[in-house]
Amino acid sequence: QVQLAESGGGLVQAGGSLRLSCVATIRTVSNYAMGWFRQVPGNEREFVAGITSGGSTNYADSKKGRFTISRDNGKNTIYLQINSLKPEDTAAYYCAADRMMTDIVQRRIARIDYWGQGTQVTVSS
Repeated sequence: QVQLAESGGGLVQAGGSLRLSCVATIRTVSNYAMGWFRQVPGNEREFVAGITSGGSTNYADSKKGRFTISRDNGKNTIYLQINSLKPEDTAAYYCAADRMMTDIVQRRIARIDYWGQGTQVTVSS
């Protein structure tokens, strides 16, 4: 059964914007912290942004400014708005859910409860 399902990735020109979505089918997902990670083949999975059940946000230092995470608990969905896309943003973007925000922010990959399958973002120069 699908627990987290990402969408919204695609091919976009540098300077453009994308909004990624992640729909959760986890029971009581509103009690979970959620977040976005990204990964390029051959590299480790990188923390992008996290959001608590109450809506407090946390961003990787290098992601502040162009990335915005938000959630709609009524729709069991989180979003990642990415503006001014750069070729180096090219990666697979993964949605994560965990009972503890610290697992997400501190990139405790093995301890995160749920992962989505990822959505590919490709930015052309």
